[in-house]
Amino acid sequence: MRTEATIPAPPKAVLKNPVLFVVGCQRSGTTMLQRMLDAHPKLAVAYDSLFITRVIKGEPEGFDPPLTDEIVEQARTHPRFDRLGLSDDAVARAADGARVYSEFVGAIYDELARAHGKPFAGEKSPGYCRHLPILHALLPWAKIVHLIRDGRDVALSIRDWGKGAAKLELWKTEPIAVGALWWRRDITRGCGSGRLLPREIYREVRYEDVVADPPGAMRSLSAFLGLEYDEAMVEYHKGRVKERPGLSAKAAWLPPTKGIRDWRSQMSDRDRELFEAIAGEQLSMLGYERSVERVSPSVAAVAEECEAWWRREMM
Repeated sequence: MRTEATIPAPPKAVLKNPVLFVVGCQRSGTTMLQRMLDAHPKLAVAYDSLFITRVIKGEPEGFDPPLTDEIVEQARTHPRFDRLGLSDDAVARAADGARVYSEFVGAIYDELARAHGKPFAGEKSPGYCRHLPILHALLPWAKIVHLIRDGRDVALSIRDWGKGAAKLELWKTEPIAVGALWWRRDITRGCGSGRLLPREIYREVRYEDVVADPPGAMRSLSAFLGLEYDEAMVEYHKGRVKERPGLSAKAAWLPPTKGIRDWRSQMSDRDRELFEAIAGEQLSMLGYERSVERVSPSVAAVAEECEAWWRREMM
């Protein structure tokens, strides 16, 4: 009779590159999370190359074309591909022996890991939250970490950042409405697609939880990824913090810090009402408190005008 001590432990899952993608609405703290994960001694996490789905943009879910020189060149010359920091020789090695596009992509992240002296690699690209079905069909083993932040704080950050969604014409007159519409779109697509994926593949992480308890959040995330927790993940900022006045939290390499954005104190009553008129349903869906019981007719009219603009210009 076998005793419990003689029963072998189940084999550990074999990790394969790319190990993960960090996704989420822009200004949700994805760079902070990328830096924490990249500090792990076994994991390199790239920054916003966003090339994978754009090389085969417009193709149906599950499309995995035979690898050709043309596809390799489209990837290599994508405007953000150089953020991976890979040489042409590394790209050529990744293409060598790859039969289809997904094999080439996997080999690219093998090269990325090798370039950083680590066994594993992944990427932070917030925009992939809108393309999860295609990303998962191509790379079904890659885990998706969806970072979610209160949309009102996201809208404040977009307003202060002045880039990305802030390039839209409507932002000039209604920046908070643009933040609400942008956040609502990404949350709806990201959660809607992600929650259809296997539970062992998709994980939603709250920005607020990471800031409140960095070690606890990173221990949980490490377990999800199949990696041992390492304290370097919460010490990523040590020796890199810049104390020059005027720097953003990102540029200053601050550790997870509470209160950098706080809609309760930094957003006007009118803007809170407008945001919740547009994206209050999504706030409730995610368990965030709503502060407006009834939207006034005047703000409701502005919200409808912004919705009409979004449908006309963005959809």
